[in-house]
Amino acid sequence: QVQLVESGGGLVQAGGSLRLSCAASEGTFSSYTMGWFRQAPGKERAFVATISWSGVYTYYAASVKGRFTISRDNAKNTVYLQMNSLKPEDTAVYYCAADRTAPAVRAEDYYYWGQGTQVTVSS
Repeated sequence: QVQLVESGGGLVQAGGSLRLSCAASEGTFSSYTMGWFRQAPGKERAFVATISWSGVYTYYAASVKGRFTISRDNAKNTVYLQMNSLKPEDTAVYYCAADRTAPAVRAEDYYYWGQGTQVTVSS
């Protein structure tokens, strides 16, 4: 059983930056693909970024590519999402997810989920 705990959300002005963290309880964290998703009010959960177990492979949603960076530190059982040049449309609850799958963009491909952290970008 993998437990995921996100942190780092908050309120930021447009153009600002935030760094989200997701700490995993599982000692075999390094074997899991990790993903970030977000859900805005009234919308479905949407893919943001994914990273392979080694950190070599990353993939981003078109809406965040060039602004967000996903990374991981397997020694700390933690995955990060650096978010720069934030826009009001980035406002959402951000979730991290884990699975022993290959890097994936569908929420249904991930088994373990965190509780989410709120990111609010003001204009």
